Amino acid sequence: MKNVIIYTDGACSGNPGPGGWGAILKYGRHEKTISGFEENTTNNKMELVAAIEALKSLKEPCRVELYSDSAYLVNGFEKGWVENWKKNGWINSKKEEVKNQDLWTELDRLCKVHQITWVKVKGHSDNEYNNRCDMLATGEIKKNT
Repeated sequence: MKNVIIYTDGACSGNPGPGGWGAILKYGRHEKTISGFEENTTNNKMELVAAIEALKSLKEPCRVELYSDSAYLVNGFEKGWVENWKKNGWINSKKEEVKNQDLWTELDRLCKVHQITWVKVKGHSDNEYNNRCDMLATGEIKKNT
């Protein structure tokens, strides 16, 4: 099984508003960047979409270290939120319907394909790859608005 490192980031101009996402996939010496835009979205959605699109771009099951500055994304898996939401019929601890359920469901499906380790990085600091993902995401907004 291949070892892949993925960095992701999402951005939104206004929340909701126009949004972008970016991801960098690293395998050995190879590196691939992907990014995208949505006209009316939220920052959290863009964080989830970045991870989904990065994982979907893998051609076979991989061992993945996925780095994100989104506590929302990382905690969803590292703190067992997704498992609890599924057990509770996609109702959160506040007894409300889980937002972005379609995206969480897709991420949960992708977790069954790949062995993923979720890693929280500090946003807008000195992490080169996180900063590059931020530039990809914000660049999509600038390019499309």
